[in-house]
Amino acid sequence: MKISKSLIGIIAAVVIIGGWAASAYNGMVQEEEKATTGFANLQSAYQRRADLIPNLVETVKGYAAHEKGTLEDVVNARTKATSINIDPENLTPEKLKEFQQAQGELSSALGRLIAIQENYPDLKANENFRDLQVQLEGTENRINEARNKYNAVVQEYNVLIRSFPKNILAGFFGFDKKDKFEAEAGAQKAPEVKF
Repeated sequence: MKISKSLIGIIAAVVIIGGWAASAYNGMVQEEEKATTGFANLQSAYQRRADLIPNLVETVKGYAAHEKGTLEDVVNARTKATSINIDPENLTPEKLKEFQQAQGELSSALGRLIAIQENYPDLKANENFRDLQVQLEGTENRINEARNKYNAVVQEYNVLIRSFPKNILAGFFGFDKKDKFEAEAGAQKAPEVKF
């Protein structure tokens, strides 16, 4: 039985296109996984901060008992920030904005709490407070670094799925664009701390 050259050509083209499509699909899966891992690492950094806050609040309580409002603000902001459950599967722009807003409120409340030390020289000298403050500063740096890494992998993923001709496959297989973390409105202004 003789197979025509055109049939061989068609079969070869199908194999080549199929191989390309499989490779492109696997590449999109790999980039999407990098993005979801980046988000998980960011959540881990936020969780570390949330775990440090009760210790910081308890340390400050002993020195600044009448700063109850500030302490309550921190506790309430922590509760709100940790109550928002978000994962890569439900990462809508609205959920991301809500998550960012809650984390911003927590950062602001922490800033006011840390500023209390100026009014309490004994607190400033307290070893536990200093250690917690250093850990919190380190955690804030980790959060910033995790945000930057997340945004970088999301950018790679978004470029991959939006570039022609992979955008056709991305649409066919349901790969959607992911949102990045952005600075909060007014983030360029220094927070105002008043007692």
